[in-house]
Amino acid sequence: MSTPGRPSPLAQPLQPPSAGRVAAYLGLLVLGAVTAAAGALVQAAWFPGGLLLALAGAAGLFLGGARALGSRGGAVAPAAGWTIAVVLLTVSRPEGDFLFAAGGGSYLFLLGGMAVAVICATLGRGRQSHGDGVRLGK
Repeated sequence: MSTPGRPSPLAQPLQPPSAGRVAAYLGLLVLGAVTAAAGALVQAAWFPGGLLLALAGAAGLFLGGARALGSRGGAVAPAAGWTIAVVLLTVSRPEGDFLFAAGGGSYLFLLGGMAVAVICATLGRGRQSHGDGVRLGK
């Protein structure tokens, strides 16, 4: 509950993000793309350990971004970069070259990475009031 005369912090209108926060989101987006490229190379090299290592690296980045920025957007930004990079890496070139083989490990990397991204974005902290007498769930 808010005190009389002072509205709840949750009732405040959203402010545009600061320049530092935008830079952090863009940095996480690029870091997500780099993690996807590294994971695409590692997951096939040392199967099944490489697959677990690639998914653990992605999970660490997603959850670390959420914790560092204190919001779910911190997990969504690297997950978006990861997804964009993986989709671009799955497209075959005119020469017939592609990075992902048609094996089960590649599909586990694709689907597992998406599942890890959803889980980490769900675990990220949402907007909550930080007052002394705040009781959530009432």
